[in-house]
Amino acid sequence: MRLSILDQAPITSGNTATDALKKAEELAVLGDELGFHRMWMAEHHATNTFASSAPEVTTAHLAAKTKRIRIGTGGVMLMHYSSLKLAEVFKTLSAFSPGRIDFGVGRAPGGDNNSIYALSEGRQPMVNNMYEKFDTALQLINDEVPEDGLYNKTIATPSQVILPEAWLLGSTGNSAVQAGRRGVGYSFAQFFNGEMTKEIIDTYKKNFQPSAFMEKPQINVSYMVTTAETKEEAEFEAKPQDIWRLLFMRGRIGAVLTPEEARDYPLTEMDRMTIKENRKIHLVGAVKEIATLLQEEQAHYGFDEAMICSIPHSQEKRLDVYRLLARELF
Repeated sequence: MRLSILDQAPITSGNTATDALKKAEELAVLGDELGFHRMWMAEHHATNTFASSAPEVTTAHLAAKTKRIRIGTGGVMLMHYSSLKLAEVFKTLSAFSPGRIDFGVGRAPGGDNNSIYALSEGRQPMVNNMYEKFDTALQLINDEVPEDGLYNKTIATPSQVILPEAWLLGSTGNSAVQAGRRGVGYSFAQFFNGEMTKEIIDTYKKNFQPSAFMEKPQINVSYMVTTAETKEEAEFEAKPQDIWRLLFMRGRIGAVLTPEEARDYPLTEMDRMTIKENRKIHLVGAVKEIATLLQEEQAHYGFDEAMICSIPHSQEKRLDVYRLLARELF
């Protein structure tokens, strides 16, 4: 199975945003050494929980620090940027690291209403033309003249560079159709809502049309995973993330606790039931159990690649998640 990495540069309890970004670099270097296929950085705004607000910038840094692994965005948020700027950024990245850059895009805002309006400089955000913006960016990246009248009298430079891979993120059948028709990869965010179906995956494949960016369909699925040699250790490391999500659902956003803080955190019976329900989007267990589950999911749904997001408090424990999965699945 092909394994990849999704990172949000989490700011865990007792750490700073600078720490989080340096740890993203450490993770990229390890992933490169272990044989992971790609690493993507997410885009989050107006939060002290994640430091990944400029994934295209982090992509440039991580690509320079690695040798083989593909690096990209998972994703850069379309609504905040012009198609021309996106094309120029990713063509520049690809010129520096040919054959290793991924242009992964999402249609979500990645932040609250205040950040949405700040990023649009107070103007009414355009939220109903995402696919058209994506089409224009793809045309500009491919040195084509866009149909959009705003862009058909300009070019995106640098020209004639090796194309990045293009991906559309989503968690619905509509996203699957749109990704397929455009001949780009489809990335399903299973850790958002745990509602992946075989129908969604098959819909993408049925609608796929080869393009300059991708000759055949490619699907990756993002999972939140906490694993260790034993189930007991995995449970101990997973509880901070369980509590973070519990509080997030109630509008309380903060740093991920230490395992010791989480162990002593007071939980009601209702809290425990909610955490149990949330485990459908947080895979926790001994590494052999998790490896088997991922293989079974791949066999059932027919995707190509599992993209792992993991947020233990300790950086060493987080790196261990990827070491252990590589040992079992490569």
